[in-house]
Amino acid sequence: MTDPRKLFILDASVLLHDPAALYRFEEHDVYVPIAVLEELDAHKEGSSEIARNARQASRLLDEILAASREGLGAGARLPHAGQTGGGRLFIPLAPPPYDHAQAAVLPGVGGPLLAITHALARTHSDREVVLVTKDINLRIKARALDLRAEDYTSEQVLEDADLLYRGIGTLCLTPADVIEPLAPGPSGRPVFAVHGDATHAWCLGQFLLGDEASLPDTIVREIGPGRARLEAVLDYRKEGQSVWGVRARNREQNFALNLLMDPDIDFVTLLGHAGTGKTLLTLAAGLEQTIEQKRYTEIIMTRVTIPVGEDIGFLPGTEEEKMTPWMGALEDNLDILNQGEAHGRGHSQWARAAAGDLMRARIRVKSLNFMRGRTFLRKFIIIDEAQNLSARQMKTLITRAGPGSKVVCLGNIAQIDSPYLTETTSGLTYVVDRFKGWAHGGHVTLERGERSRLADHATATL
Repeated sequence: MTDPRKLFILDASVLLHDPAALYRFEEHDVYVPIAVLEELDAHKEGSSEIARNARQASRLLDEILAASREGLGAGARLPHAGQTGGGRLFIPLAPPPYDHAQAAVLPGVGGPLLAITHALARTHSDREVVLVTKDINLRIKARALDLRAEDYTSEQVLEDADLLYRGIGTLCLTPADVIEPLAPGPSGRPVFAVHGDATHAWCLGQFLLGDEASLPDTIVREIGPGRARLEAVLDYRKEGQSVWGVRARNREQNFALNLLMDPDIDFVTLLGHAGTGKTLLTLAAGLEQTIEQKRYTEIIMTRVTIPVGEDIGFLPGTEEEKMTPWMGALEDNLDILNQGEAHGRGHSQWARAAAGDLMRARIRVKSLNFMRGRTFLRKFIIIDEAQNLSARQMKTLITRAGPGSKVVCLGNIAQIDSPYLTETTSGLTYVVDRFKGWAHGGHVTLERGERSRLADHATATL
C-alpha cells in the first residue's frame, strides 16, 4: 500500500534561505541529515543574513526536539503553521546505509546528500522521497540520477514571471459602461466616475491609458463592485512639470514620477531593464522632495552586495566608503543630475561643484548587513538591485521605515545575481504581488529604454 505522505530531505540551502521552512511541509515528513546541521554550524558566525538564518534554524530545530515526547527514532512531531497535524521531523544520528564508494564518485558537492536521497528512496519504496534544495546544480545532478528533486517555493507567488502585475492597464469601455466627470479633487486634477463591467479588471492604484484626446491617462483612486473613481495624472513630460530638472520621456516614466512625487504613496516598486530610467527618476524625485520641498530629511540608498550575505569588511574605510564600489549607478546618475542645464543652477564649474556637494550631502549610502534594528524617520529610502533580495530580506528592509518615510524598490528580475533566487521567487516579485491594490503603494513596469539609441538597439538585438 502506498503511503500518501511524502518524505522531504532538506538541504542546508533551504534552511539558510528560510529557517521557518520546517513548518511549510504540511502533513509530510521532513528529514534533516547530520551533514546539514554541520553546515548550519559552519555558517552561524557573523552578522550577515545567512548567519542569522543559520542561528534561527538551529534554535527552531532545538525547540521542536525539546517539545517532542517521542525519541529521535520515531521522529519529532512538527506543528503545521502553528497548529498540530504536521508531519514528523527526523534527524538521524547516522545516515541510512548507502554505498560510500558510489557517493565518492558522485559529481561534485552534494555527493553524500544524493547518496542519502538514493538510499531513502530505496528504503521507503512505498512513498515519494523528494530532495528539496535551492541549489540549481544539485537539483540537476539529482534528476540525472533519476532522483526526485524540487526547489523550495514557499515564497513563490507566481507560476510564470510574465504574469507579474505591470501596474498599467487600459481604459477600454463598452457601450454599457458609464463614465461621468466629477468635481476636481484637492489636487485640482480632473476626476471621473466609472460604472460598469470594465472596472472588474482594474485594481486600486493602477494606471489606465487614456486616448489623450477625450480622456487623459488616469489612476484608480477608489474601486468597488462595478464602480471606480479615476483621477487624471500629472503630466511630467511638460516643460513646467520637471522634477529636479528631469522630465518624463514616455508615459511609463510619467506614471513612475506620479508615484514617486505623491506624498500619499509610501511604497513604490519600479521594474525595468537597463536604461529605462529607474534610478535617475527616483533620485530626481528624492532630491526634489528632500532639498526643495523639505518633505524628507535625507535620502537613504542601499543594495545587496553580491555574493549575498558576505561581509564587506575586507574593504577599507567607513561604511559608505566600503559601499562605494557597489554604487556606480548612483554616481553616474548624480553626474547627470548635476549638469547645469538639467537643474538650472548655473553652468559654471563652481556652480556645478556646489550643486554636487549639496546633493551628496543629503544622500547616505548604507549596507544591507547593518539595517536590522534601524528605524528611519522622514527618509526617502531607495533599495537598488532589489531583485537580488529574498522575501525575508525585503521584509527586513521595508519594516525599517518609520513615520513619514517612503520606500522605493528598483530592479530588473531578468538580471538576478543571487544563486538561490529566480524570477518567481525573488523578493522584488514577492512585494510587487503582495502590495498590489494597496491604497498607499504603487508599481510600474518600465518597458521603453531611454539611455541611448545604441543601448536600445543592443537590448533588442543582443
